[in-house]
Amino acid sequence: MHEDAPTLTAKKRDRVGSRYAQRVRQRGGLPAIVYGHGEEPVAIELDAHEARLHFDKGERVFSIAVEGAEGGLILLQDLQFDYLGTEVVHADFRRVDLSERVDVTVPLEFVGNAKGLKTAGAILVHPVNDIELECAVTNLPEVIEVDVSHLDVGDHLTAGEVTLPKETMKLRTPPETTIALITVKAETEDEGSAEGETVEASTQPEVLTEKKKEEGDE
Repeated sequence: MHEDAPTLTAKKRDRVGSRYAQRVRQRGGLPAIVYGHGEEPVAIELDAHEARLHFDKGERVFSIAVEGAEGGLILLQDLQFDYLGTEVVHADFRRVDLSERVDVTVPLEFVGNAKGLKTAGAILVHPVNDIELECAVTNLPEVIEVDVSHLDVGDHLTAGEVTLPKETMKLRTPPETTIALITVKAETEDEGSAEGETVEASTQPEVLTEKKKEEGDE
């Protein structure tokens, strides 16, 4: 067992479906499913408050303790949110072991004062806010820092230029993907509203796990 992994206490759900999942949520629970490793998927119920505290901290790997069943190590695979995009309504977990390598999405944290921002009207644009990589379960990074201090107007930074925390990690995002660039806002506005809207849209951040409308349970 991964000694640093927090423990989630759960109990099995005998009934599945959107109606029963709603009842779970009404009593303060969070419906979830655990799958993988060639075993049958298991529908479980977590304490919603406890689970959300862990999720908000960015924790991804957990030890699961299920009443009346064997526990193990699990990886948070996906979260589903309500139609407002604020409340978690369902969670998907995947069984893993300590020797396993997994593909994960990790948020980027842009640090440093880009020298190009000293130019009037210059802005830092980051079309994507995360990258995908393959790493060992025991080495899941919560965030990857990206230094943008060297960027000047017209410069851009690609995913392939990001320094990964460990040499054993492998980048899954296409290396040519632009993750940050310095542009002059005034030039963009002069080129017309259509292009200006494109640049504006590209600055919208992407989240670690995409907020999805409630699709029901399983």
